Amino acid sequence: MLLNELQDPWYRFCLSLLRDPEAAREAVQETGLRFLKQLAGFRGNSQLRTWSFGIALNVVRESKRRRARHPPTSRGDDSDMSSAPDPRALPLSAGCEDDEARAALRLTLAELPDRQREAVVLRFFEDLSVEETAAAMGCAAGTVKATVHQAIRSLRQRLKPWA
Repeated sequence: MLLNELQDPWYRFCLSLLRDPEAAREAVQETGLRFLKQLAGFRGNSQLRTWSFGIALNVVRESKRRRARHPPTSRGDDSDMSSAPDPRALPLSAGCEDDEARAALRLTLAELPDRQREAVVLRFFEDLSVEETAAAMGCAAGTVKATVHQAIRSLRQRLKPWA
């Protein structure tokens, strides 16, 4: 079924941006619901997968806004640790051999501005083309190129010690 094929990519994507497994699972559920509700309105201007990432991105952005407005209350114990961004939750491909470099890349990705991280994750982790990334993000292809370029420049600068 289509939802089964999309769940794993949605989860990777949401986890990369939210850095919280529980929040990512909730975002995937909400994405699935919205996907099914809006499917009849899909016009075919992009691939269905690309369109679905646009829905997931909107869900993630709403989740971040909601979390910013209503931060978790501290109960004096570690029970709220899952709501803290965990850079180790960022999925990386197996091509990165060095654990120290992998950890540095995760931390550095987590430090990028949201828009840059969204573009990098869609473009490279989800392997969308520039045009598909632009469609998912709701912006022009040139904006994606510039955003990715800025992100890569920032990543290179911050990762020089591991080069």
